[in-house]
Amino acid sequence: MELELNGTKIPAKIRQMARSEADIVIGWAAEEGWNPGLHDADTFYQTDPPGFFAIDAEGHMIGSVSIVRYGEDFMFGGLYIVHPDYRGQGIGRAVLEFVRTYSKGCNLGIDGIFAMQPVYQKSGFSFAYRNIRFEGRGGGTVDKSLTPLREVPFPRILAYDSMFFPAVREGFLKHFLYQPDCKGYASITNGFLNGYGFIRKCHNGYKIGPLFAGTPQIARTIFSALSAVAEGLPVFLDVPEPNIAGVALAKAHGMMEVFGTARMYTRELPTLPIEQIFGVTTFELG
Repeated sequence: MELELNGTKIPAKIRQMARSEADIVIGWAAEEGWNPGLHDADTFYQTDPPGFFAIDAEGHMIGSVSIVRYGEDFMFGGLYIVHPDYRGQGIGRAVLEFVRTYSKGCNLGIDGIFAMQPVYQKSGFSFAYRNIRFEGRGGGTVDKSLTPLREVPFPRILAYDSMFFPAVREGFLKHFLYQPDCKGYASITNGFLNGYGFIRKCHNGYKIGPLFAGTPQIARTIFSALSAVAEGLPVFLDVPEPNIAGVALAKAHGMMEVFGTARMYTRELPTLPIEQIFGVTTFELG
């Protein structure tokens, strides 16, 4: 493709990204205020290396996008960034066209910032609901009824997690849930897993996600245990706005709304138990 920069058309291309370049992109995400996890470059990239793309122009990388495949018919897009020096040149539109072509035949999900929602809708995305990012301060207690997540067999976690995502994401979870600087807890009652949550260290404080629970009480118990990991430090929780109990949980802990996204899809809107999704896993990979 060709881009016009200062009135001059320059060649640009989209290519697969090298692992080392994922570190650069996560740095860009931090500069955008998205507060990625310290190990996101590694855990994200390992999920689907062919699904990470760099945009090159004038001999260097000027943008990025990820289109991670989670099976035959579902993908999730993220890390859609154009370097500030190259914005307003039509690059974003060209990247969106590439994304739609690459994901053809699949239902593609994204978490787009609110301001970009009209652009995404013109590209064929349909609005599902808003996700609200809340920020607060860490602190809580670990109820002895909870089980450390790493003591739970992975197949059980995967089976439970699959209830809350449009596809089975085995490869992602194998990397994401076992990264450094993290902690997870599960709620198991009479041998039945009815909730789990995870917290990871980020550039600023800690981020909780996912937080899935069968009841608001279970969610509160897991949230408190996770928040205890970040005692006195910033804690972030991304809640689907339709989950009224989830929003109430955040507000009950004095958390304030600081950011948000529009969850959108190119095809059918997946039927998920939103009332049990108290914390989104990530805005980048779903």
